[in-house]
Amino acid sequence: MTASLWQLDAVELSALTRSGEVSCREVVESTLERLHSVNPIVNAVTLSLDESALAQADAADSQRSSGASLGTLFGVPFTTKINTDQVGCPTDDGLINFVKVTPKTDSPVVARLREAGGIPIGRTNSPAFGLVQNAINLLHGETRNPWDRNIMCGGSSGGAAVAVSTGIGPIAQGNDLGGSLRWPAFCNGVVGLRPSPGLIPYYNSSYRGGMIFCEQLMTVHGPITRTVGDARLALRVMAGVDAHDPVTVPVDVFGSRPPVPKRVALLKGQPGKFNDEFQSSTLQAVQRAGELLSAAGYLVEEVNPPPVDEVLEVFDAIVSTELVNKLRPLLGKFVDPFVAGSLNAMATSTVDLERYMAALRERDHLIRKWQLFMETYPLVIMPSSTSPDVPVLTIDNVDNLIRSTFRCLSHLRLSPLLGFPAISVPVSVTPEVFGGRPLGVDIMAPRYRDDLCLDAAEVIELHEGKRQPTDPQWH
Repeated sequence: MTASLWQLDAVELSALTRSGEVSCREVVESTLERLHSVNPIVNAVTLSLDESALAQADAADSQRSSGASLGTLFGVPFTTKINTDQVGCPTDDGLINFVKVTPKTDSPVVARLREAGGIPIGRTNSPAFGLVQNAINLLHGETRNPWDRNIMCGGSSGGAAVAVSTGIGPIAQGNDLGGSLRWPAFCNGVVGLRPSPGLIPYYNSSYRGGMIFCEQLMTVHGPITRTVGDARLALRVMAGVDAHDPVTVPVDVFGSRPPVPKRVALLKGQPGKFNDEFQSSTLQAVQRAGELLSAAGYLVEEVNPPPVDEVLEVFDAIVSTELVNKLRPLLGKFVDPFVAGSLNAMATSTVDLERYMAALRERDHLIRKWQLFMETYPLVIMPSSTSPDVPVLTIDNVDNLIRSTFRCLSHLRLSPLLGFPAISVPVSVTPEVFGGRPLGVDIMAPRYRDDLCLDAAEVIELHEGKRQPTDPQWH
């Protein structure tokens, strides 16, 4: 074997450990060595779990020796996000207030990764409350983009994306309310899957107050990986009904499904206040993705979809109103300038109760319009961002940069409001400009047709090649 074990994807590692060609301990040792080599540079992992990971690896090797049945992620290292419950680890959410919040049970998504044989090796960084578009907080500091330390690594699952990108495990658990899986994937040249709502249970026993309504409607767990095959594998493991989450649904997105037309709508912008000028490189990525799908037999057309502005206005009215009203009164208790900056940016979109209720009603009409549109175009490809890179946040630029970044990422808010799955997949455009970092596109499909997102992303990956771990380019 020429590649180091930490360089392999989850599908490859599982095949090796299940067959006995390599031990789980060898895999975990290799991955932890990589973690300790690269994490001091990028600060993706806030807590390394060396002792427990090695103990679980030894237990897994004993399990294989005994002839017991082995899970689909047998011996595969994975990371978890600091806002998700994991036994023995604080769910600190990037705030010093929560450093002693240590749950007694795993979140269902973490439990399922373990039950499938996966081995947690570390906790990944995120902004406080998951609010900011970059993984930065006063408790753990800033996670740095391995491609360019001067641009954002993305948020909120930024630590997860940097960990995967640099080879600290092939699978990272993250979550997404308004782009928190797909934006970091775009920034780091990896794959981020936002599943359909209700596929993966969302529950933390440490969150005794429960989730606000927009989180119940739109927040999902999902995987960040280097390959589409790993994203598919992780979704199979993570999905399934759980009584802790009242919105989980008994849907098998990998089962027999009705055929749909292989038609793709390319979104390159639409007149409206949310449509800032797209930079040419991000549009080139969309064009290239369309060309690759067209060559594979998809009918690809540049079309105007139902109005995008209306979706974004409704998203902002619902989400901003709830988050600002919930969190602003707590700013004196939970001190973080980046949280304050986000809430200041969101405050411009808050509405009164009458408009909030109208936004909830309008959401129903918008979903209907888009569902009818997607009967003709079951796949929609759009830019993940108007810009290929966004400068890092600092205390001095936080308010203005957060506002401008919200506009850059406007299209990522379509799938959460509509309740559709979406995947960010890397596409190489201009390597001489971006130092080899691929950009990415968002692929959206109808609800519970996550399989269509994955299938299309695999076509693109087949031509682009599987992403390999990257060393920090600026170190």
